[in-house]
Amino acid sequence: MKATSVQKFILYSLGSWIEEANKRIVDKQLQVSISKALFIEMVRNAGLAEKQKRALYKNLEALEKKRLISYNNKDLSLTSKGDSIYKKIYSDILPYFLVRDKLNGSRLTSYTKKVQTVFRH
Repeated sequence: MKATSVQKFILYSLGSWIEEANKRIVDKQLQVSISKALFIEMVRNAGLAEKQKRALYKNLEALEKKRLISYNNKDLSLTSKGDSIYKKIYSDILPYFLVRDKLNGSRLTSYTKKVQTVFRH
């Protein structure tokens, strides 16, 4: 049973949130957690998803049924299977992020001797 593109997006959003939030407390013996309600609020407030709350809940429930996420003691987390899919998605899109970062991080013309300009029509 494969995850849909929307479910992969939600899985990636959750995995990214967990990864980023844990980076901020890496020097402590703690780990972050988030409930379904707070995750949905975060996704909607950040503008990551335009879906209604109920649709996001349904997608989270589908990810639970596929055993890609777990929901224990009001905490969402990736299962090992979900984490491997998250890492696969990340490795698939990483080259695109690297291109954007490289081009944003320097002068575009520094990689070539000449740049041609033309009038727009």
